Amino acid sequence: MPLDKVKSIITDIKSKNFKPIYFLMGDEPYYIDAISDFIAKSVLTEEERGFNQVVLYGRDVTIDDVVSNAKRYPMMAEKQVIIVREAQDLSRTIENLVGYATNPQPSTVLVMCYKYKKLDARKKLSKVLKKTGELFESKKLYDNQVPNWISRVLQGKGHTITPKAALMLVEFLGNDLGKVNNELEKLLLIIKPGEQITPQIIERNIGISKDFNNFELQNALGAKDFKKAYRIITYFSQNPKDHPIVLTVALLYSFFSKLLKYHSLTNKSEAAKVLGVNPYFLKDYQQAAGNYPMKKVSSIISVIRDVDLKSKGVGASGLPQGDLLKELLVGIFD
Repeated sequence: MPLDKVKSIITDIKSKNFKPIYFLMGDEPYYIDAISDFIAKSVLTEEERGFNQVVLYGRDVTIDDVVSNAKRYPMMAEKQVIIVREAQDLSRTIENLVGYATNPQPSTVLVMCYKYKKLDARKKLSKVLKKTGELFESKKLYDNQVPNWISRVLQGKGHTITPKAALMLVEFLGNDLGKVNNELEKLLLIIKPGEQITPQIIERNIGISKDFNNFELQNALGAKDFKKAYRIITYFSQNPKDHPIVLTVALLYSFFSKLLKYHSLTNKSEAAKVLGVNPYFLKDYQQAAGNYPMKKVSSIISVIRDVDLKSKGVGASGLPQGDLLKELLVGIFD
């Protein structure tokens, strides 16, 4: 998991075990920013930074400019730090860094922030960096991986979070770790040391309803609680901007697809691992499996697909979100 690799890199930096090049690449900018910011604050003292820390931007420089800065010697310090932000703007000529990467300046810590892209592993630069520097790929987490990430981050700060509260955050913020971390930082300023984060705390401080959200709708459908499900979709219909149907449909499709897979498992003891869900939520699938036979789950998935198409204007003339949600509900409970 990227978090483990990040911790390893941070530990090495704290121990002053610096690599001459940190090439930070990938689709998740959160880790790239976290590592580069830590290097910016940790390698040099405040007094040393004035002469020995330089920030460059990929759109404003060439690889030759980067190399020229990297080859300078530090002034009155053991190291100098060169941070190249938005280094992906140099992607067309990035292989020109091979010469420097093969024999980097020992007194320089060069940080390349190569966001939303990654090096071609077949080319020489990638192979050289693995030998002489730190080549780190920051991968996007899937939505179902983010609750565990939240728990681990909070655990490192002396807090815990209930599974439902973590899911509420993911539903509201998605898998943008930067946004999620910002909300967690706000919560940590408010709650007491060691206090567990609950749905009530999230509702009170972030504004996410603990009763009217896709997670509660999923629970209501799994339990075959029509009244509760109807109350939730009515609320969604009245607040379409906060609860877009495209997200509701995607989450319900994921739930019933996993339920179909659950039905097909011969060894239910491995269900949590196979489905990729927290064991805490396995009881929801067990309950739903009792309420919806395998054949019914297949027909529900067809209903969800049909509503998804209609929500995008296919086979329907701009039906309101409320009508589509009611159609979805009838299709599931019929």
